[in-house]
Amino acid sequence: MFQFLVEAATLTLVGGVAFGVVLERAGFGSGCKLTAVFYFYDMAVVKVMFTAIVTAMVGIFILSSAGALDLAELYIEPSNYPAAIIGGVVFGVGFIVGGYCPGTSLVALATGKLDALVFVAGVFAGIFAIGEVWPSITGFTESSNLGRLTLPEVLHLPMGLVVFLVVLMAVGGFWGAGALERRFAAPAAKEEK
Repeated sequence: MFQFLVEAATLTLVGGVAFGVVLERAGFGSGCKLTAVFYFYDMAVVKVMFTAIVTAMVGIFILSSAGALDLAELYIEPSNYPAAIIGGVVFGVGFIVGGYCPGTSLVALATGKLDALVFVAGVFAGIFAIGEVWPSITGFTESSNLGRLTLPEVLHLPMGLVVFLVVLMAVGGFWGAGALERRFAAPAAKEEK
C-alpha cells in the first residue's frame, strides 16, 4: 500500500509540474494575460478552457460508446444553483481583482512573481476561513441539492446530439472570441503605447 501511495504521489507531482510548465509556456502565469479576457482583447484563456472541456466531453463520449467507460461510475457533483452562483461570483471577483485563478497563481509563484505570493496567501486564507465556517453554512450549501444532473438528462436529448451541439457551440465560441479580439485588440494596443 505504501508503494502505491509513493507512486501516486510521484505521478501527481510530475504531472502537476508538467502542467505548470505548459501553463507558463502558454503565458498563463501572467496576470495581465489572464485578465485580458475581461477586456476582450486576448481570448486565449477562453479558447484553451473550451478546448479542454470539449476534448474531455468528446473523449468521454467515445469511450462510453465503445463500452470502455461506464458513465454511471463517474462522480458528478450534485447541482446546487445558489451555492454554485455565489461560489462563481467569489471566484470571478478574485480572478478579476487578483489576475489569477488558483492554479495559475501557483505557476506564477513558481516563477517568482510577488503578486502571486499575495494571491496564494489569499487563497489559503479563504480555504481556512471557509473551513472554519463550513459547519454553520452546510444547511445553505445543501438546501437546493438537485442531485446529479447532466445536459442530456436536463435537455432530454441523446448524449451524442448534446456532444455535437456543444462542439458546434465551441466552434461558434471560437469565432466569437476571434471577433472580440479583432474588435478590441486595436484599442488595447493604442493604450499600451
